[in-house]
Formats: sequence, C-alpha cells, structure tokens
Amino acid sequence: MTDTACDFSTGPELTLGIDGFSYADLYDPVALARLSTAFDAHLAAEAPGLAERFIAYQRCAGDGMSPEDISGVLTDTGPHVGQFIAKLFRIEAAWDAQRAVIRDEDETLFRYRTEVMAGLAKRFKGVDVASFDWARLAARVVALRAAVVPGARLPSDPEYLTARAALVAAGLVPPPADFRRALTAHAGHFPELQGDDAALLAGCAETLAQWAHGVRTDAARDPVAARWVLFKEPAKTDVEHLVHHQVNQRDGFTTWMAPLQDMRRRDGFKLTDRRMNERDVLYEVDHCIYCHDRDADSCSKGMRQKKGVEGFKVNALGVTATGCPLGEKISEMHVVKRQGDNIGALALVAIDNPMCPGTGHRICNDCMKGCIYQKTEPVNIPQIETSVLTDVLELPWGFEIYGLLTRWNPLNVKRPQALPYNGRKVLVVGMGPAGYTLSHYLLNEGFGVVGIDALKLEPLPSALTGTPSVAPQPVHDFKRLYEELDRRTVNGFGGVAEYGITVRWDKNFLKVIYLTLLRRQTFRVYGGVRFGGTLTLEDAWDLGFDHVALATGAGKPSLIGLKNNLVRGIRKASDFLMGLQLTGAAKDDSLANMQVRLPLGVIGGGLTAIDTTTELMAYYPKQVE
Repeated sequence: MTDTACDFSTGPELTLGIDGFSYADLYDPVALARLSTAFDAHLAAEAPGLAERFIAYQRCAGDGMSPEDISGVLTDTGPHVGQFIAKLFRIEAAWDAQRAVIRDEDETLFRYRTEVMAGLAKRFKGVDVASFDWARLAARVVALRAAVVPGARLPSDPEYLTARAALVAAGLVPPPADFRRALTAHAGHFPELQGDDAALLAGCAETLAQWAHGVRTDAARDPVAARWVLFKEPAKTDVEHLVHHQVNQRDGFTTWMAPLQDMRRRDGFKLTDRRMNERDVLYEVDHCIYCHDRDADSCSKGMRQKKGVEGFKVNALGVTATGCPLGEKISEMHVVKRQGDNIGALALVAIDNPMCPGTGHRICNDCMKGCIYQKTEPVNIPQIETSVLTDVLELPWGFEIYGLLTRWNPLNVKRPQALPYNGRKVLVVGMGPAGYTLSHYLLNEGFGVVGIDALKLEPLPSALTGTPSVAPQPVHDFKRLYEELDRRTVNGFGGVAEYGITVRWDKNFLKVIYLTLLRRQTFRVYGGVRFGGTLTLEDAWDLGFDHVALATGAGKPSLIGLKNNLVRGIRKASDFLMGLQLTGAAKDDSLANMQVRLPLGVIGGGLTAIDTTTELMAYYPKQVE
C-alpha cells in the first residue's frame, strides 16, 4: 500500500507504564503472553482472593462452572482489567476522571429516581396539581439549584442540580457548607429560614416533590424539564402500532407519514444520528435489571422456554427471541459501565464481539428483542455498547486500547492473546462484515490472512499502519482520524457496511476496524480483485494458499424478474446506493455523473427501499446545486 496525503499528528510520545514492555511489544504474540502474566501478577497483588477464582476460571475455561459463577468472575475482574490497561497507557488520571463523571451521574440523577421520585405517585395520589402555587414552586426550585452550587449565576445543568438539591433536602447527601446562606438571597421565598435546619430541609423537600410531581403529571408546566431523563418512563409496547404515523388522503390515495412533530429535517449527507448522550445511555443502563446473576439474561442467551422444554419463546410479533447471536456478556457489561469503567466494560464486550465498531447502535438489535421487558420499551443495548466503545476511543490512546483488546484480552480465557504465525495462509474473499470478522479470528489463531475485495480499497498512510520492520505510530487522539461523513474519503472497506448503510450510522467505525486489521503483521488486503475473474481458485492454490473462505455476502447485484426492468429510467435500489456511496456523488466537490429526476417511485418497503428513498430526497438538491 502507498501513502495518501494525511495531516495526522502522533501527539505525545507513548511510553508504557508496565516495566519491560514497549509499544511494539503490543503487536508481538510472544510479548502479549508476557503481558498476560503481568496482568495475573497485578490481579494477585490487588485482589488475592479474586485472583484465585480467576486462575481457576482460566484453567477450566469455564467448563464445569455455572453461568452465575462465570458472570461473577467476569464482573469482578473486568474493573481490574480497566485499571491495568489505564496503568499500561499511563492514563490513570483521565480514566479516573471519566469514572468520576459517570459515578456522579449515577449517584445523583439515578439515585434521585430510585430513592426520591419513585414514591411521588403514591404520595400525591388523588391530589390535584392545579392546587399547587406553580410560580412560587418554580422560583424556589431555581433558588435551590443555585444553592447546591453557591456562586453559580446560571446553573449550566439544571437537571443535575435539581436532583442534587432533592437529595440534599431528603437528607441523603450532606448540604453544602453555605447552603442556608445561599438561600438567604431568596429569603422572601423561604420562610423556613426562620426555623432550624430540619425545618428548612423539610420545606425544600416538599417544594421539590410538588414541583417534580407537577412536571411529571402535566408536561405543559415545564416542557423542557418534562423531557429530562429524571422524568423518563419506558413507553408501553403496542405491537399493533409499533410505528406511530398519521394517515392522509391525497389524490385518491391513502398515504402514511410520520407525525409532523417527529420530522427530522435533513440537509446533505452529514451523520444524521449522533447517538445517545451519556445521560441517556445511563438511563438505559439503569433500566436494565442485571439478571446475569440468575442466569436469566435473555438478552444474551435468548428467552428460553420453561424448564424441561427445549427451544426459545416467540414474541407477540412472531419473532423467536434467541437473544444476542454472539452471546455477549451484556448484563455484565452494564454493571461495569455503571461503575464508570468503560475500559473494563469494553473488555467484556470484546470477549464475544471484538469487531464491535462494526455492529454499531443501529444495526443489530436481536438483544433488544430478547430483553426481559416485552410489554414496554426494551433496554437499548446497542446504544450502551456503542457508548462504551466511543468513551474508550475518546480517552488518550483510546484507539490503541481498543486495538489491544482485539489482540489481547485476559477475560477471553479461551484465547487471551493472539497466537504466533503457524505457517498456514487463508484467502478471504470479501471484506464486508463477514470477511473482516473472519480475518480477525483467523489472525488470532495464528493464520496468515490475505483479504481481497472487488471494490477499490483506498490505502491508509504507512505511518499509521506500520511496515514489516517498523511499528505503527500510536494514535493519541482518535479525533485526528475522525471525518464528517459528507467529507470523508470512501475507503471501500466494509462491503455492505460501506456502500449499503447510509448516513444514519457513523462510518468512521469502519476506519477503526480497517486500521486495526492493517496493523497486523500477518494480514494483507487488496482491492479491485474479483474472485473468479482477476483471481481464480486455481490461482489461489498456485499462490500457496491453504484455504479459501468465501465471505461475499449478497455478491453481485441480482436482476429481478420483471419485464423491461432494465429500460431507461429504471435502476436497482442497491445499485443506486452503491453508486451514490462509492462515487462520492453527494459531495460538493464531486464530478460524478449520477442523475435522478423527480417525481420518482421506489418499489419495495424494506431497509434498502427506505434508504434509497431518504438518500434520493437528500441527493436531489445536491444534484441541482
């Protein structure tokens, strides 16, 4: 591969924090085995009892252990993996800061939801909120938010401050030293200041309780606060009306459209779904009931029939609830994420889904279909998993941490580190999700892998990928590699994930996988190679390959059985999407000649049809411009 222009900067020098290891060692299977030994010693020093349990788990690889015991070892050891890796990359301060933010969110907002707000409905049952003096309540709440952070002129996070004030008023956390003095500036609203501290806190607690109940009961009282996570409740699932829409009569036809208030206007081809923020993700983590300790985690293992009956249950939509196809440690991940340790949580994910950047928050949701919540909104597991990944990537050396976990992961006791090259070579045909995932597993088993794809694959700079004699330059800040979707170089890597999935998913994750694989010493990839044409099976044997794996997915475009389906003005939806993505037609500086005319009809109602419809509507203005 040749270099391409790149303004990549390495940032600070990376010196590892574990004695006897250099950055280049993180790509050496022999050195990775030593790193496993170093982790075992670290665990023995930090938690001797846990180390004994973990060593026993390593020896049997889980055979003969109950699912509950395995889960217990993993959730207890995961945080130590996080601590060890933070020490390895010398990012303990950043890791601790990230943990502190998550712990604070959990111990403030979600403690408030659990210990304060949960009892409000029963307490105010039958009470008419119209009887509340809303103006007075609102003024007192604003003053209380400021009082828990004295000196703040305009609280920047009123949701957090409201929860904090409620915990103070309820006596669950100590008030700030000058809490009373801060309220004296609003003495006209707080006659309780004339009494003792207990009377003051009781009055504040009553204010916050009435205000919260009023917002939850009547959103119009404070529409902004009503949308807070504090007041969020899982919506009931109506299997007959899964997609809310309005019905219109137009030109003699009945049409459906999304409710106007739910319309999301789009301009161009930037990423349309930026994913949940941390607080929304933590709501989903809080929503989970963590049933791995009872071997009832149906999201991972499927919703099994009653004891003694084989198979899985079928949900109200006729879908068999088989759970995560990879059997990920989902509930365990949630527990460690809630503790604030994203590295430990990612290590749990990487046991079964090391290519997690490719699954993403909008692609696979079999786990949600298997969630124990069947009559209300399920836990949004893909959003949580993607948050774990992105939180790690945002740490200093975060990309290096993810890459290391694909080659070395002590929690994966069946393959804790990649094996040395065994002399066998495999040709993987197709670099889509199946091809790149298979390549990863073959590499870790010690095989040499050559990947080919009929699409043109753009090279990445050798400074990033490394060479047979020089280790890659470590990436300190992943944001330096990040590109907005409407400006990113279409690398061609990822198959259907590159050309079939539109801007609802962040394709920068494909670069994460692409670069991670390119850094492997026993991996090579070549684009513009069509198997059966450019390279035949006989050619593969002549080149010395021991095995050929076909990971071609949908393969060549299919022709549908409709008369005149190739006449002028007719185009296959999949072909349109591929042409749009790979030619860069939607970019402002593109010279690609892809013409569409309106009005236009799309035949079909599946994912490809919906993507084609949305992309056509976004592309037409670009074409006109």
